[in-house]
Amino acid sequence: MQSVNLGLIGGGTVGSGVYHALQLNRGLMEARLGVRLKVVKVAVKALDEPRPYEIPTDVMTTDWKAVVNDPEVHVVAELVGGVTLARTMILTALELGKPVITANKALLAKHGPELFEAARRHGTNLYYEASVAGGIPIIKALREGFVGNRFTHIYGIVNGTCNYILTRMRQEGADFGDVLADAQRLGYAEADPSLDVDGHDSAHKTGILASLAHGFWVKPEEIHVEGIRSITKIDIQFAQQLGYTIKLLGIVKLGPAQGKKAAARVQVSVYPALIPNSHVLANVNQVFNAVFVRGDVVGDTLFYGRGAGKDATASAVLSDLADAALDLKFGSKCRIPPFVPLNQGGTVMPIGEAMARYYVRLNVADRPGTMAKVATILGQAKIGISSIIQPEGHEGESVPLILMMHDAPNAALTKALAKIAKLPVVKAPPVMLRVETLE
Repeated sequence: MQSVNLGLIGGGTVGSGVYHALQLNRGLMEARLGVRLKVVKVAVKALDEPRPYEIPTDVMTTDWKAVVNDPEVHVVAELVGGVTLARTMILTALELGKPVITANKALLAKHGPELFEAARRHGTNLYYEASVAGGIPIIKALREGFVGNRFTHIYGIVNGTCNYILTRMRQEGADFGDVLADAQRLGYAEADPSLDVDGHDSAHKTGILASLAHGFWVKPEEIHVEGIRSITKIDIQFAQQLGYTIKLLGIVKLGPAQGKKAAARVQVSVYPALIPNSHVLANVNQVFNAVFVRGDVVGDTLFYGRGAGKDATASAVLSDLADAALDLKFGSKCRIPPFVPLNQGGTVMPIGEAMARYYVRLNVADRPGTMAKVATILGQAKIGISSIIQPEGHEGESVPLILMMHDAPNAALTKALAKIAKLPVVKAPPVMLRVETLE
């Protein structure tokens, strides 16, 4: 039986999880693959650092180069994160012709084309299943399972921290700040939660999915990103009353082409949106992730599972290890390319051109004529109102006014709301959330 040796760079939460999982199920994997698997070296920050699972000291080193350059190491897994040193580690391994496994979504989002080109140039492969949605095999599904499909829509709940916060706000009627503090105490949110709650982590993952689905690399700065800090319990309550749940979504939509031979134009966005309570995505709760994929041949599919954590991520890394081992076994350095640039003329559609329905909450003066002033501005912008709610029990100087809008361009509504905000009868900045019907 052929042997394939793995070298890990990173022995913390994820690295030790990978080591533990391989010891747990190595016999099973070897029987399924016909390949003998072994971790021969692990680079760590410190030999005595605390880690969830024990790693024998005789395989550990504090020198990452000792892992990459070791001729006994056939496959390298980069599990340290960051976008500087990790880039050097991966490029070094690829230049030696060694296949690399990474869970580093931020690095791929920023340097993906460079890394994929290095893999191609040196006749090897880069595997990245663990970079998006943890243990959910969404990368493999897009690359292999749906290879015969064009993708019209992808919606992803891909950040467990945000989903946990929004779930508890809905279930308990709690405020954002209170739930965030509890999430930090429980270890679901970092001390500095901005990467998660401001949508940047979701943007890294959404950009990777969009790039893979549409064949041109989406740069992070091209993605429209909104987080969940502005979501209040009153908006969650009104959404429920209207039959919706608020979720932070990573969205990839194929837009209309400008001409018969025009390249793809794709909306790539991250924002909190109202989705129908009847849709399965509305019932993805707590720290779980889910990715909804619509293909032109397969139709609608849904992938659900744990999106983070040492064990879920380890499962994805072992999946990539299996692919790398089989590639080496059969002498195919690049059985399936990590990224195929099929659509280099493709572009990300500006958010202003995106069409959607909308939820708008205004805080307005409680006097006659207020709605007429608001409706006049919306009418001038050719934006239709589908329903209005002015709830009882809020009498006073100002009251909430909830408007549900028909489809309209994002830019048109943004411009109209800027005018509405200047009306003397409007007492606070308008709140606008998009509605994704998932139809």
